[in-house]
Amino acid sequence: MRSAWVVLKRELGSFFVSPLAYVVLTSWLVWNGVWFWMLTEFYARNAVSSGASTPLSGFFGGSALFFIPLLVFVPVLTMRLVAAEKQAGTIETLMTAPISESSVILGKYAASLVIWCVLWLPTLVYAWIMSQHGSVDWGAVTASYFGILCLGAYFMAVGLLMSVLAPTQIVAAVLSFVTLGVLFTVGIGEFVLDGTAREVCAYVSMLGHMQSFAKGVIDTRYLVFDLTLAVLAVGLSIGALKARRYG
Repeated sequence: MRSAWVVLKRELGSFFVSPLAYVVLTSWLVWNGVWFWMLTEFYARNAVSSGASTPLSGFFGGSALFFIPLLVFVPVLTMRLVAAEKQAGTIETLMTAPISESSVILGKYAASLVIWCVLWLPTLVYAWIMSQHGSVDWGAVTASYFGILCLGAYFMAVGLLMSVLAPTQIVAAVLSFVTLGVLFTVGIGEFVLDGTAREVCAYVSMLGHMQSFAKGVIDTRYLVFDLTLAVLAVGLSIGALKARRYG
């Protein structure tokens, strides 16, 4: 675990001294700020028709606009995790160091989760703003952030796996975008399919996932799916890195 901690600190240090970090964070905050402003304007003008919904429930997965930027930002954040080491030639040094593949992957994965949390931390101000102008269901807000953490667990794990498999950062980003895009598209199938196929799509659905958590409902089906996919992707990342060392 000490080795993984070293990798974690190294990864965070290299990320936050790079221009990429601040470009991504600034773009992310601008996007969320505009999106939240649009939601508040909409709900202010359509208070009756919006029913029990609130800008916060709309913000936390109320539409595809919640997920589309994530399909872009997540690949950009994860593409460098291992692929950058390959391009820079430091992967060989890392592989010959007295550190296990598990420590390398777990350290990088933990760093990606920290970055994911940093992305979402500023959005707490939106809940505070809403509390100053009306009532806020803090239970639903807490459940929403828990859902975001679970979603991030498998998003970042998928991005990490693609970074391990890809020879370059660009390829890693494209693979992550395609994989997450396919998962998102499959989830939309719940609105157009019937029977068993609809149930499968609903289980995979990112939209259904966040809509459930935004209502304050912690659905264990989504927890199992998120954690299973995250563990699978991390495990495959460790296996792929081992294959590189001994291949």
